[in-house]
Amino acid sequence: MARGWESKDVESQMEESRERTATPPALTPEQAERESKRASLALSRTRVAEDLKRATHERHRAILQASLDHLDAELRALE
Repeated sequence: MARGWESKDVESQMEESRERTATPPALTPEQAERESKRASLALSRTRVAEDLKRATHERHRAILQASLDHLDAELRALE
């Protein structure tokens, strides 16, 4: 009896896994380009934010803050 329950549990786990890894709907070329740009901007924003945390020179911090503000504006424009 335990084997029956185990196999059903494994079967349901495999089905859930297939549902989670199902491919998302295909994007149009414009949507794919937009998503790629958004991901690139988000990655750049993360890098600049980390650099800003470590920056000590005031001018460098100002440049990084301006870059961060610009990246935030670009990300908002994509939404």
